[in-house]
Amino acid sequence: MRREPQKPDTSEEANGPKRVNLTPGQISDFTCPKGVKQVFLWDEKMPRLAVRATAGAKSYIFESKLDRRTIRITIGDVRVWHLEDVVDKQTKEVTQRGARAEARRLQTLIDQRIDPRELVREQEAAKKAAKEAERAAAEAERAAVEAAKAEADRQARYTLRALCDAYVGRLERAGKAKSAASTRSAFKCHVFPHAEIADTPARAVTPHQIAALVRKVREAGKERAAGVLRSYLSAAFNTAKRAPFDSALPADLIPFGVEHNPVDVIPAIAVQRGDRTLSAAELRAYIGHLLRIGHETGPELADVALLLALYAGGQRMAQLLRAKVGDFDPETATLRLWDGKGKRTQPREHLLPLAPHAAGMVAALVERAKARETERAKAEGRAPELAGLWLFSTHGRVAMNPETVSNRAAEVCAGIGGEPFNVRDIRRTVETMLAGLGISKDTRAQLLSHGISGVQAAHYDRHAYTDEKRAALVAWEARLEAIRQAERTPSNVVRLGPRAA
Repeated sequence: MRREPQKPDTSEEANGPKRVNLTPGQISDFTCPKGVKQVFLWDEKMPRLAVRATAGAKSYIFESKLDRRTIRITIGDVRVWHLEDVVDKQTKEVTQRGARAEARRLQTLIDQRIDPRELVREQEAAKKAAKEAERAAAEAERAAVEAAKAEADRQARYTLRALCDAYVGRLERAGKAKSAASTRSAFKCHVFPHAEIADTPARAVTPHQIAALVRKVREAGKERAAGVLRSYLSAAFNTAKRAPFDSALPADLIPFGVEHNPVDVIPAIAVQRGDRTLSAAELRAYIGHLLRIGHETGPELADVALLLALYAGGQRMAQLLRAKVGDFDPETATLRLWDGKGKRTQPREHLLPLAPHAAGMVAALVERAKARETERAKAEGRAPELAGLWLFSTHGRVAMNPETVSNRAAEVCAGIGGEPFNVRDIRRTVETMLAGLGISKDTRAQLLSHGISGVQAAHYDRHAYTDEKRAALVAWEARLEAIRQAERTPSNVVRLGPRAA
């Protein structure tokens, strides 16, 4: 009977007696037989060290006992680890620990009742923690750099200059073109030239810097301009300060980070109120001058604007020049204006039931605008576009600039001679004379579209005052005709209100 060859025992006990003094040659020749998972070649010099051979690799291992538990640790591949320490021939220093030395180190730990595996895990955990801390520190440093960069970007982008531009843009989007233009002009003339202040982050602007800007304008003898500049700057800062909490304000003001208004501590500068009013003789000369210029072809367009503002009850020129063809109702002789003055978020409709002369002027302007558009359309080979035509426009698509009319008023004033006046003085003259005709204060306020506020006016008084305004404008046209004819008061004018008695 044939006996099968016996497979070698791979346990330490079985191979214990076969310890050898390991050499590189023995390690090189040592192999794992076919059909065997692994075999060990134990060292005689360091009993806890062995070479473990498997089908595809050989490695040094350490095996010992701690608290009756077998501890086996793989030291490393025999191709990487030397059996003995590698020593530098010149310095005599160990440059690479050998497998025997590593086994002795591990046994020393066992003798100290330290599990090398736990020590390795602790060391790896410490390394991982150190790497995590290093990564966190690098992340914190990166975040700090980004924050500093963001703050530098904020300081470069969200300056006082940028805040001024953003505030002007808000006025423009709200349809307050005239306010936007005057605000931009004030900032351009009195803020932007001072780059050291204009380029300061808006949130860092100090009251001292604002005071310096206002003082410079005031010391130049421009008292009113200084007060206006202070007012505009205060409005810009207040708007930015409220932006994070007011959804009605544009979100592009939030990044400025304004938390306080540096203008608050700057005293307001009282604006001297005008008191110039024209006498009847001056008003007659004013009307005559406007009608006389260009008498053969009729008044120029700017003259018509000045006349209509006067005959329509002293209307604001900026609002009158924005009137369009569609704003006039010929059936009721009513002209619709839009009053966006003040803090209104939406322009308020302002209806003027015109008296005959003013209504005739507007009707003529409507026909003029339509006729010119028809001529242009014919020349360009297209259909006329009558919707949206401006009443006061050379080409029908762009409204006349209020400065054009103001400059024309200044020319008329110079031509008449005497004490100077402007369009605001004409408006003041109209209201003063309306009061002289007995027109009530409430009716005058409605007619001239003054700031109508208070709980009663804002929430409860919904009366249109159409009849009152029409009666006032009829009386006013009669008064103007009497002035033109050099009469004191026409016989057919009846005083309205309490003063009629």
